[in-house]
Amino acid sequence: MRIRGALWGTAAMLALGSLCGAAVSRIKDIADFEGVRDNQLIGYGLVVGLDGTGDSRQTFFTTQALANLLNRFGITVPARQIQVSNTAFVVLTARLPAFSRAGSRIDVTVSSLGDADSLQGGTLLMTPLAAANGETYAVAQGSVSIGGFATRTATASVQKNQPTVGRIPGGALVEREIDFSLQGKAALRLILKHGDFTTAGRVAGAINRKLKTGVARSLDNRTVEIQVPEAYRADIVSFIGSIENEKLEVDRVAKVVLNERTGTVVFGREVEIAPITIVHGSLTVRIGTEFRVSQPSPFSEGVTTVVPSEQVEVEEGAAAAVEVREGSSIDEVIQGLNAIGATPRDILAIIQNIKAAGALQAELEIM
Repeated sequence: MRIRGALWGTAAMLALGSLCGAAVSRIKDIADFEGVRDNQLIGYGLVVGLDGTGDSRQTFFTTQALANLLNRFGITVPARQIQVSNTAFVVLTARLPAFSRAGSRIDVTVSSLGDADSLQGGTLLMTPLAAANGETYAVAQGSVSIGGFATRTATASVQKNQPTVGRIPGGALVEREIDFSLQGKAALRLILKHGDFTTAGRVAGAINRKLKTGVARSLDNRTVEIQVPEAYRADIVSFIGSIENEKLEVDRVAKVVLNERTGTVVFGREVEIAPITIVHGSLTVRIGTEFRVSQPSPFSEGVTTVVPSEQVEVEEGAAAAVEVREGSSIDEVIQGLNAIGATPRDILAIIQNIKAAGALQAELEIM
């Protein structure tokens, strides 16, 4: 077994922006208007019509839910007498888009909550979907599509995708609207998806240049407040459309992202390295085990025994040095490390040591 480097393939080094200019984005891609957002909905219900792939009797809440359903239709059956192999208790999740109107439809994700084997061929019974405040905003019902299948015999099984999670496209009907309107507002707020003071100032500047007036100002590193001109207050939608497609250069912090599981290093053009010398050595440890059979002599009272024989080899290569000049980028550092035969794991460790030495002027994130 080779301890170092055996599980690592070629490292993936991505230099963002090192060969091109600064990133230019639209306002609508980096910020959202305050209050214009999706709302999470959740509900619990029953999927019926399964071909023996539903919950078992050990899932007691399924039998109780089915008994309660039958009782609502005037059928009284003790929960202990109900077989639920064709029924599954599920949890529903959905997103209610902003400005959804009563009568519109939204997609629903259906996930098994018990021990059902598959939701294939099932039908969701009418289930209310509620928001975090407990109010019901939609009702879901329909055939569940799992986009795959699951088949099992006594000795083998075949499965495609996840059979216990499915979707119902347009399966929920919006019954209640969220009380929110943009019309008549004297001011709007843009919320940046990633907080940055420089970018917030540039957003305000881009809007002021577009409207040729100082109606926008940044309140903090995430919030830009916009005073709506009188001419637009009766038509906020047109006002938003006139500014959300404005383009600007988005500022980015110097950051290096290391993924130790995949050996990936991602860094931006803003990353700089101070003058430093890196000395790298190579140490390889090999551990092997050979099993030998000890056979007793004929007519002796001994028994055949397997005796393990372990072998350990250690190889240490000569240390190699990489000198980093002032103004060098991390891309040049990685190229130098590759030249002396550093493995992806070595490169990840060396970058962390450079940061610890204070020579890497960037934020380091390890995934």
